[in-house]
Amino acid sequence: MSRTPRVITVGYYAAAEDAAGTARERLHTHATTIGELAREVCERHGEPLASIVTVSSFLVGEETTRDPHASIDGVSAVDVLPPFAGG
Repeated sequence: MSRTPRVITVGYYAAAEDAAGTARERLHTHATTIGELAREVCERHGEPLASIVTVSSFLVGEETTRDPHASIDGVSAVDVLPPFAGG
């Protein structure tokens, strides 16, 4: 994790929004990877968000990833994308 906290906007969609109780929030974070950020939002909101985050993808810039080691350096927003039902 970096030494200096920064502000990142986390967007929540569908079930993740319901579980977090918000569509967007700004976090002061030391996280530098998706895994670190995911851990922070899970600690912040607890269950049931934690169970949703573990099966979610993350939109980082224009790239979607599930890699917990994916860097979030240089981005100001990350979206949590739970699996969507339907076609």
